[in-house]
Amino acid sequence: MIDLAAGSVARVVQGDIIRDVEYVEYVAEKDGILEISRIVFPLAIVLTQDCDLEWDPRLRSEEAKNQDKLLLSALLAPIYTAAHVYAGEHLTDLGLRMATINEKRSPGEYLRNNERPRYHYLDLPAGIQIAPSVIDFKHYFSAHIKYLVELRKRNRVCTLSPLFREDVTQRFSNFLARVGLPEPSVAPRATESAK
Repeated sequence: MIDLAAGSVARVVQGDIIRDVEYVEYVAEKDGILEISRIVFPLAIVLTQDCDLEWDPRLRSEEAKNQDKLLLSALLAPIYTAAHVYAGEHLTDLGLRMATINEKRSPGEYLRNNERPRYHYLDLPAGIQIAPSVIDFKHYFSAHIKYLVELRKRNRVCTLSPLFREDVTQRFSNFLARVGLPEPSVAPRATESAK
C-alpha cells in the first residue's frame, strides 16, 4: 500500500500524503489593509497525475523549446480522521457541522468499503502513525507546485503505491464526473373527471 521508494524522489509524487498543507481561502483588501484567510489541513493527499508531476521539474530545470507541460498547481484533497468524519466533526474548527455517519451499521460499512463516492477510506500500515482516515473528495483544492515541493521535503508522511494511488485518483475523477440530476417532480395524477 505504501511506496517506499518515493521518499527518495525530490519532486511531488501522486499519492503523496503531506502534513500541514496551507490553503488560501480568500484574500481581501479594504482601506489598504490586506486580509488573508488560510486553512491548514493537517493531512492532504496529492491527486494530480504522476506523469504531469514528473514533467514539471524537467521543464523548470532545462531550456525547453516550450513549457506547455509546466504546472501552476497540483490538486489535493484533505484527509480527516475517520472517527471525526463518522461523528460529523471533521470541520468543526471552521464552524461547520457535517452529517454523522453511523459507523456500526451499513452507512459506515459502505464508507469503509469505499462504496460512498464522496469518500475514500484509508487504513495505512501500522508503521505509519496515522489513525484510520477518510479522504473527502468534495473538499479538493489546489496548491502551487513550488510550495508543495518545499513542503514535501519536511512534511511528507508517506506515498501510496502506484496501484493504490491510481485507485484514489480514479475514484476522485468519478466523483467529479457525476451528474447531478434534479429531484423528480411528481405530476399530479389525472382524476377520472379530468379525463
